Amino acid sequence: MWIADNWKDYEIIDCSCGEKLERWGDYILLRPDPQVLWDTPKNNTAWKKLNAHYHRSKSGGGEWEFMKLPEQWTINYKELTFNLKPFTFKHTGLFPEQAVNWDWFSELIKQAGRPIKVLNLFAYTGGATLAAAKAGASVTHVDASKGMVTWAKENAVSSGLGDAPIRWLVDDCVKFVEREIRRGNKYDGIIMDPPSYGRGPKGEIWKLEEKIHPFIKLCSNIISDDPLFFLVNSYTTGLAPSVLTYMISTEVSGKYGGKVESQEIGLPVTESGLVLPCGSSGRWSK
Repeated sequence: MWIADNWKDYEIIDCSCGEKLERWGDYILLRPDPQVLWDTPKNNTAWKKLNAHYHRSKSGGGEWEFMKLPEQWTINYKELTFNLKPFTFKHTGLFPEQAVNWDWFSELIKQAGRPIKVLNLFAYTGGATLAAAKAGASVTHVDASKGMVTWAKENAVSSGLGDAPIRWLVDDCVKFVEREIRRGNKYDGIIMDPPSYGRGPKGEIWKLEEKIHPFIKLCSNIISDDPLFFLVNSYTTGLAPSVLTYMISTEVSGKYGGKVESQEIGLPVTESGLVLPCGSSGRWSK
């Protein structure tokens, strides 16, 4: 497993009964997590010092209960700053486990010794975009949600990257890649973090199990002649890391050589010393 264990402003304090107890900077949040299938004693005092608790509904969805939490606050990861706020379906605007991938491709970019163009698809609030830009890459950030792109821009300004070479685009990722193929544009690094399920601007249905392989194949057409990396993230429980390896090997390493590795990614749990799995990632590099 690849573990995001370099955080100082974030930690999973404990997990029990389908929930994870987290510290986001100065604030304690309790949120549901489908991987937490065990029931262990809640001995840590932080269980009784919550700033917010997201309650799942048996009929789907849920709602926040706020004790004492600001509308927005920030946390840092190394030299990056992220603006956080609680919003729909338990999210805060950041997936801390992805830091293990940020570190991986940032090192590749720094060591490349040449200009690197990165494409970040389904780019959300820009964690990967900012990490790549901070490492020295020029980045194209694409997400279908205008609100998420605006949030990502705010994170860039907070991180001192307001003037970095980042192209911000509100667009459907599949249609954008199809246009890039027609335009002949190429990228040295591609990052994709597709949802398990979603709808496009015109109601197009995205179901990961059906769409991910054709999309990886499509993206292989915009890889540069001297590519650096290709990263696919998945939060779909039934998609094993070995499946990511097979798809990336078929469409990327078959053309460019290099190596493919796929693993679960996870976050350490302070109280138990164990690691909570948080999805999977597939990585290709030369």
